[in-house]
Amino acid sequence: MDNGTIASVDIAADFFARATARLTLDIPQGISDPNIIPKRGDHDIDPVLKAIADVRPIKPAAVLVPIVERGQPMVLLTQRTAHLKDHAGQISFPGGKIDAVDKTPLDAALREADEEIGLDRKYVTPVGYLDLYMTTRGYRIVPLVARVRGDFSLTLNKSEVDDVFEVPLVFLMEMANHRRHSREWNGMQRSYFEIVFGERNIWGVTAGILRNLHERVYA
Repeated sequence: MDNGTIASVDIAADFFARATARLTLDIPQGISDPNIIPKRGDHDIDPVLKAIADVRPIKPAAVLVPIVERGQPMVLLTQRTAHLKDHAGQISFPGGKIDAVDKTPLDAALREADEEIGLDRKYVTPVGYLDLYMTTRGYRIVPLVARVRGDFSLTLNKSEVDDVFEVPLVFLMEMANHRRHSREWNGMQRSYFEIVFGERNIWGVTAGILRNLHERVYA
């Protein structure tokens, strides 16, 4: 596991055993505290991006990292609609801003997943939080890893989500599938990780959170 290769024997049992042992539901520090800089974020491979994030208003957010119980565990992802102000057309986890009605990031992640794709929380068993992830837009995202029963049905909010799809966990946890790229962004070259699955291009925040999932569960 330490070399980035995931064994094929009993993947689901191994993953959930590791995740349960290594993750907790203790809320990460720094969600709204400007004096605490999250260890993970867009600045992981682009340190200059930290300076950009530092001057943006902090926006606490939470996402659900749904691990679906199938013949092999699958990760549920969404394709955002093209007209959104933020992350238009990108591949994301269900989630969004933490609202005043949310007592915890867990509540926010489950509420957003219900609102965006109609995933009823009765199918979801929370496992634990990954590290707080900071973006250049000022978002401080708390990713909640959860076990999801495979017999759910979904109803997409088409104003936010165009499509949902599943990717094998073993594929996303294979570090050879994580490639480093760069592109021009606001007049500067930005580096980021990308995972290509068929015609799907998973990059940026979503790829960063998946790398952190590997770090926390397998490394």
